[in-house]
Amino acid sequence: MSPADHERVEQFGVVALDCSWEHAQKVMGEHVRGTSRTLPILIAGNPVNYGKLTKLSTAEAIAATLYITGFKEEAHSMLEIFPWGHTFFELNQMLLDNYVTAKDSTEVVEMQKRLLKPEKREPSKGIEWG
Repeated sequence: MSPADHERVEQFGVVALDCSWEHAQKVMGEHVRGTSRTLPILIAGNPVNYGKLTKLSTAEAIAATLYITGFKEEAHSMLEIFPWGHTFFELNQMLLDNYVTAKDSTEVVEMQKRLLKPEKREPSKGIEWG
C-alpha cells in the first residue's frame, strides 16, 4: 500500500482477508477479485500480538490502509472502538508518517529496506574500570 492507492481505495473501498496465510492463497484465488496489495512493516498494538512486526489484527490492517492512502480520520475512527486502538497509532506514528510521504509502493519498499538495514557500529571496546 502507498499513497498512490488513494483513488483505488476511494473508488472500490478496502477488503481485508481474515484468515491464516496458509489459507490465504486458496481463498484469494477462489473468492477475491481485484488488486491484491500488501501493507508495509508496522507494529501490532493489539493485546494478542502486541509489539510484533506484521502481526496486525484485521482492524489494524484496515486502519493502516486507510491512513497510508490518505483517509486518516477514517483510520482513527476504525480503531477508536477498541480499548487498545490508540496504542496502534502510538507505536506506528513515525512509520505511518513516513509511509504517507512515499509517491508509490516502490518508495515504501525502499523505506522498509532502510528501516531493516542493520546499522554499522564500531566493535565494543568494553568498559574500563579506574
